[in-house]
Amino acid sequence: MKLSTRIAIGAAALVPLLVVAAGVLLLPLVGTDLHRRQDAQLSARAAALLPNARGLLAADDRGRPRVEQNQQRKLTDAALDAGVRVTAADGTVLLSAGPQPDDPRLLPRTPGGGAVTVREGGSAWRVLTVKVISGSASGSAGGTLWVLAPAGEPADELRAVRRRVLLVALFAAPLSGLVAFALAERATLSLRRLGRRAAALDPRSGHTAFAHARTGTAEVDELSGTIALLLSRYDEQAARTTQALDTARSFSSAASHELRTPLMSLRTNLDVLAAHPGLPEDERAEVLGELKQDHVRMLDLLSALSALARGDLVEVSAFGPVDLAELVDTAVAEAARRHPGTVYRTELPSEARVFGWDAGLRILLANLLGNAAVHGRPTDRPADRPAEVDVRLSVADGTARLTVDDTGPGVPPAERAAVFHRFHRRPDSPGSGLGLTLVAQQAALHRGSARLTDRPDPPGCRLEVRLPLLLPDTPPAARLPSPRDWLSDRPGKA
Repeated sequence: MKLSTRIAIGAAALVPLLVVAAGVLLLPLVGTDLHRRQDAQLSARAAALLPNARGLLAADDRGRPRVEQNQQRKLTDAALDAGVRVTAADGTVLLSAGPQPDDPRLLPRTPGGGAVTVREGGSAWRVLTVKVISGSASGSAGGTLWVLAPAGEPADELRAVRRRVLLVALFAAPLSGLVAFALAERATLSLRRLGRRAAALDPRSGHTAFAHARTGTAEVDELSGTIALLLSRYDEQAARTTQALDTARSFSSAASHELRTPLMSLRTNLDVLAAHPGLPEDERAEVLGELKQDHVRMLDLLSALSALARGDLVEVSAFGPVDLAELVDTAVAEAARRHPGTVYRTELPSEARVFGWDAGLRILLANLLGNAAVHGRPTDRPADRPAEVDVRLSVADGTARLTVDDTGPGVPPAERAAVFHRFHRRPDSPGSGLGLTLVAQQAALHRGSARLTDRPDPPGCRLEVRLPLLLPDTPPAARLPSPRDWLSDRPGKA
């Protein structure tokens, strides 16, 4: 059922109920007003009859029949359609005219109490009792005056009002339904237009095709904005799903391509061991050493590819306040343990807070320090002499600046941008070619930068990473850089 039809039916049922309810509340008030008006008329009529009633009592007291008859006629004429009854002090009825009960005992005996209702059979009267005192030569004569009016007149008017209320309620039902239907149709027009726009939306076009145009109706504008927000979130999730599929494809492609050589080498060495069980010990040791190297190379490659995939798929919810100085100190200790032939010298501030991904920053530092240990040894230095790496972290102008200086042969300026490309490595490098790619990826994820320069005091090179600090008055970034496709074949992201 349409919303406008529901509103029309509701209005057609509710408006008559409201009319009837208003009538129910109004009828007692109308009845009270009618009785008050009738009582006021009785009081006015009694005030007009009172002089003649006094004259009647005085004529009766003085024994003047003709004057008494004349006063009776005047009272009857002045009463008009009201009932009149006059009695002397001893109860003698001097006048009884007009509508009144057959049994005079029903009339109130105490004057001055206001009008009351008297019922006899199926009839009712409003009765006003007035004490009458008249002066005469023989003293004082007194009596009682009753003025009566049929009580059915207010009841008839109340019944007329009740009929009119019911008639209005009957007419209000269809009329209010039609008016409500017309207004509801008008009010829901923008909703129907919004529904047609949503129904005609092509899922492939994205939320940009659902342009939010204000209609002036707050509820419709709110619903339209909600739909647009929902579509934008759907687009974001669809993009993330597409990115995850692309990452999975890139991971599979890269792994299959890069693992082909070490797997073939493993197969060859295993075939050699299987075909020559009596291989001399020194040759066997050489083959086993190559097997271990290939195994380590595959593990490093898979670990690096997995780290790249994690960086491409990480959400902003994984980020939070991180003390970079503490992470650097921990990473240097771990690098010294893994590379005992390297001496690390550090210069760190007490604190350097950034908005970062803890696991990603650890990946950045591990590869940064590991690269310096592997490639930072001078070629002219004896093998037993340790390599030296200087690690400095400084804070200035809202930026954390991390530099790692080694004493190796360095990188020619023409090749410095390429070292951050995927699988770029020197011919004699034992690594996977993904270490500095991971450094560049994590720097970009944290809205920073990574670059390779000359060491200030040659020989050697410097790897510099800059990350924005987490400032107290500046909210952290709510979104991560996009797109993130470090597992793809597109180079040049450093």
